[in-house]
Amino acid sequence: MPPAKQAVPVKVVPTSLGPAEREVLEFFVHLGKYLSLPRSVGEIYGFLFATGGKHTLDDLVSRLGISKGSASQGLRVLRGARAVRVSHHPGDRKDYYEAEVELPSLLRGFLGDHLTVKLDHADQRLGHLREVVEDPRSGAPDGLADRVDRLHSWHKKARRLMPLVSTFLKL
Repeated sequence: MPPAKQAVPVKVVPTSLGPAEREVLEFFVHLGKYLSLPRSVGEIYGFLFATGGKHTLDDLVSRLGISKGSASQGLRVLRGARAVRVSHHPGDRKDYYEAEVELPSLLRGFLGDHLTVKLDHADQRLGHLREVVEDPRSGAPDGLADRVDRLHSWHKKARRLMPLVSTFLKL
């Protein structure tokens, strides 16, 4: 007899969330996928955005049905991107999180954290690519060195755009 197939676990959003909250949450989960972010990041931001309130780590764990580790990691990503604000209540040692909802602040945080890291990584990759292409033993096709130079030029232009975009977002 063939072995029984194991069911693939499906992420189910807890029913304690209303239909509108679930829909907002899923919107941000899908948006996060485009940005290569973990599902928990989209869930947390979507929940905070939908509820408009301040919630503790424990609130997020219980309301979203995610592990404390996923919630902590997701909040770390969101804090780094300045997509959440943290506050404290007098006499309470817990951190309270709320979504940043102003587009310029969100974009500044994303550009400052996510895109800068990607550009730094691209710097390293382009340097290595250039070394390989310029090595006579690499067997690089004719014209590839020129195309790599073009990539380097595009990259430098993207770097120069970062401060302009940042300045524009401060308006």
